[in-house]
Amino acid sequence: MNPSKLTVTEKIGYSGADAAANFVFMTMILFQTNFYTDTFGLTASVAAAILLWPKLWDAIFDPIMGIWADRTNTRWGKFRPWILWTAVPWSVVMVLAYTTPKGWSTASLIAYAAITNTMLMTLYSMNNMPYSALGGVMTADLNERAKLNSYRFVAVNIAQFIVGGFTLPLVAKFSEGHDRAHGWQMTMTIWAVLCLVLFLVTFFTTRERIRPVSESHAPPKQDFKDLLKNSPWKVMASMTLIHFAILSFRGGANYNYYHQYADRGAMYDFLEKIGLTAGPLAPGQSKPGGLMEWLGYIVHGARDDLAASNVADVFNSIINMAGTATTILVIMLSASFASRFGKKAVAVTGFGLSTVCAFAFYLLRPADIGGMIALTILTSVVYAPTVPLVWAMFADVADYSELTTGRRFTGTVFATIGFCLKAGLAFGQASFLWVMAGLFNYDTKFPGASEAVGGYRFSVSIIVGLMFAACTVLLARYKLNKNATIEMADELARRRALATREATLA
Repeated sequence: MNPSKLTVTEKIGYSGADAAANFVFMTMILFQTNFYTDTFGLTASVAAAILLWPKLWDAIFDPIMGIWADRTNTRWGKFRPWILWTAVPWSVVMVLAYTTPKGWSTASLIAYAAITNTMLMTLYSMNNMPYSALGGVMTADLNERAKLNSYRFVAVNIAQFIVGGFTLPLVAKFSEGHDRAHGWQMTMTIWAVLCLVLFLVTFFTTRERIRPVSESHAPPKQDFKDLLKNSPWKVMASMTLIHFAILSFRGGANYNYYHQYADRGAMYDFLEKIGLTAGPLAPGQSKPGGLMEWLGYIVHGARDDLAASNVADVFNSIINMAGTATTILVIMLSASFASRFGKKAVAVTGFGLSTVCAFAFYLLRPADIGGMIALTILTSVVYAPTVPLVWAMFADVADYSELTTGRRFTGTVFATIGFCLKAGLAFGQASFLWVMAGLFNYDTKFPGASEAVGGYRFSVSIIVGLMFAACTVLLARYKLNKNATIEMADELARRRALATREATLA
């Protein structure tokens, strides 16, 4: 048997840890902002700080963790043991980070939130950074690596579908007879147990096979100097900062948009048409059984009395699932776009059309539920082809560095891009709260105030649209188009072949 070939079991097992990571990542993107303001009870300014600083620390800690993992030596390898070592702490802290202590002072709650969020982000790096490196040492076969990442992509999107589609209904379900804080704690306990199982599956089904090759490197200071002369890197670093700020900014804005702006009666009418509503329960009456009931997907109540119902949670979850499912389907159908048109052309088009879709959200009225669904699906259709291409463009940036400097420092390229990614996530979450508090007098105790509701609508549409437009402009300035990347690949291949011949003759 070819030692470079990976079994299906190993490919599936490897994908499990990234699926687990997305139970934290997507909860953070979609719901963490509103957990801190609506459930934990923090003010907008305090919540913004608690969202910002731990993620900036996480961005700084990533390169440190990379160096640490590179110097780890165990009988299990360098990277694989970190998945085992962090599995239990991750699961415990994941629950603690979404637990609201009772009877604590405001200062104690703020300290608790800051500490648990920082711990969670640190464990995320300690687990996910070595995990990302693990795929490169499981096999040297490029085709096997591509297949491995395909399995990983499927697992990640399944996790994102589950988080986006089932978190809020489960929170609402477990809140019944208790409060929202209890609902969050119970739901995150379920996700944490699932994460623990997936981490253990990854550890026990994978194996490191490739030993690192010792290479000489220029000082890190020289790498950074060369990056600052690399115009494609500057474009992609700036674009990444804004791009991932969009994701976290839009996550917080969308939650409030569907919970405060969208008309509950119109959402109820839609859910009634697809069989997800039932009459109000009499006092003491138990809910009927069934899977959808257990998952919290049935809305009980009269159309004119929905203030305390889960109608917004269920509709918001359906919107999330529709977007994720569309993204998965379109990515699979658009796999050939990059080879036909070039990565830059597809990315510019996708981000440009996403700009138009975002602005179009401003035209929707609270009862335009069909329009909200249609625009969500359309946004996913035009945005989906860009998802895998952005990561491939980072590799092109590394190639350009090699072309212009004669040295390849892929790790530095990806580490700096990773920093921009996490900084973008941090600033996106915090800036939503800054915008709402500064421009719309947002008070977390009164999220349904008319001025705040107007802010949710403005944020989801105009601000998100402007950020997509900024990404589009940056990508238009990216000079590595289809012809340039082909010429670059050919020149690098020529240089490497020449170096190989010279080494052989020597």
